[in-house]
Amino acid sequence: MSRIGRMPITVPAGVTVDIAEGNVVTVKGPKGELTQALRPEMKIKLDGAVLTVERPSDDKLHRSLHGLTRSLLHNMVVGVTDGYKKELEVNGVGYRVAKEGNNLVMTLGYSHPVTVAETDGIKIDVPAPNKIVISGCDKQKVGQFAAEVREKRPPEPYKGKGIKYADEVIRRKVGKTGAKK
Repeated sequence: MSRIGRMPITVPAGVTVDIAEGNVVTVKGPKGELTQALRPEMKIKLDGAVLTVERPSDDKLHRSLHGLTRSLLHNMVVGVTDGYKKELEVNGVGYRVAKEGNNLVMTLGYSHPVTVAETDGIKIDVPAPNKIVISGCDKQKVGQFAAEVREKRPPEPYKGKGIKYADEVIRRKVGKTGAKK
């Protein structure tokens, strides 16, 4: 059995889970609503406030889908109750970020400011000129949006300038050592 797949998911109060035909699962909670179509061969059962996932056989495909399906359901339940957030840091002389309306305006050493618009389901906060907080209820969208923002100026290994995740460690390189005789 899959260690992750066999773990039950407790659905907190205030969250409703609807399982439609073909394993289309809709989870509604205080932070929003998420809908996802999961593989139809997996058996998803809701007993009171406990959500369980069972697999039809021990085929390699079903074994791999067991834990995946459970993880996706768990991420949906956590997303609509607590939400997800990614924190980014901007390092570099003259590098800064600001929020103007629904746009994130970044000065990253280019000849022009870089602008990224907020998408639906994603909220951008700028608590400091060198910090970005991206939050939302869909874990995949939050991670993808954070990766797209980081892609505008990824950190470089010599001085560490660029946009990095708050918990990311940049492996630094030694620069030039000077002229050789």
